Amino acid sequence: MPLEFLKRRGAAETDATDDARPRRPLSSALPEEVIAQDFTLKLYYAGKSSEGVRMKTGPGAMNALPSLLAGIARSEVEVIQPLPIEYSHATPAIVRPAEAMEWLNAHHAHSPVTRHALVVLESIDAIDLAFDTFVCALLAGETDTSGYPEYNAIVGGVAPQGDGAPGDRIAGAVVGGGGGGVRGDSDRNGTRILTGLLTNILSSQYSMGLTAVERPVPAAGRGGLVCAHCGFASAHERAFYCPKCGMRLLRG
Repeated sequence: MPLEFLKRRGAAETDATDDARPRRPLSSALPEEVIAQDFTLKLYYAGKSSEGVRMKTGPGAMNALPSLLAGIARSEVEVIQPLPIEYSHATPAIVRPAEAMEWLNAHHAHSPVTRHALVVLESIDAIDLAFDTFVCALLAGETDTSGYPEYNAIVGGVAPQGDGAPGDRIAGAVVGGGGGGVRGDSDRNGTRILTGLLTNILSSQYSMGLTAVERPVPAAGRGGLVCAHCGFASAHERAFYCPKCGMRLLRG
């Protein structure tokens, strides 16, 4: 006698049985406490810059800039010239697609170390490639398998810029680092490396000694910045050039 109840039920029979089974109504009442998933991204960028050193200009001085990183650089030294006028709005901010695309077009040929350094130092306004020449390298730490610096690595170099005095430039050391992760000893190592860079700059044959760079203060009653060269108060705090003399407005 065949044992029918041991046979596997067909798909149609299974569906019919499931449809006939009573279903529990879904509850529309809100729970007493909503369980939420938290998402967090923490980035830490930090940098340091030294006092300015007045430097003589000329082909010899510009060609000697990479040598100022001698004994400190742990990667190939790259020299980044000020951006052409067509990249005047370039910025490494992904929330501004047009400006970010300009930035990528301007710097896509540089090494991963240099691009990382530019993202860090431009994001914290330590350098401004609209005016500064930047001599850059990896100064401490390691890179990952793609060639990008780890979060605790230190990048930077020397950033000379024009000054009001004809024929002279002001060069300063600048270092930075960060990203995901914790800070660790980056602050102490950054100070040590910054001291070494400033020593190299002052030891250069083109050095003319330390110089004080006055930082402007907001203009009383007008807002904006005061030009350090002529004293004219700009009308807007985000102005880059002085409306009177045309010099760059420095930010404190």
